[in-house]
Amino acid sequence: QVQLVESGGGLAQSGGSLRLSCAASGRIFSSYVMGWFRQAPGKERKLVATINWSAGSTNYAESVKGRFTISRDNAKKTVYLQMNSLKPEDTAVYYCAADFSGSGLFSSWGQGTQVTVSS
Repeated sequence: QVQLVESGGGLAQSGGSLRLSCAASGRIFSSYVMGWFRQAPGKERKLVATINWSAGSTNYAESVKGRFTISRDNAKKTVYLQMNSLKPEDTAVYYCAADFSGSGLFSSWGQGTQVTVSS
């Protein structure tokens, strides 16, 4: 139903910034929740941030709170993750996903984009 494509990953220095984008295409629901996840080598995939598309309400993992900001552009059907004050611990493959049920089940996923933070 929905296809998600991430972009904006790359290499940043500790303390630097990156902005990730996730463009959605296809048939989408107005009330769905978008999320950013990340997976570091040898670790499980973890939730980074979520945003309710309609209301704009957000939630963040404690590890990124105050440093990352999730937002959306309805006209462009795009969700963003602004990452500031990057740390080497932020190095991971970042994925965007969509939860259409509101139950926490993210059924649509992007292909992922690599973020590498050097010290």
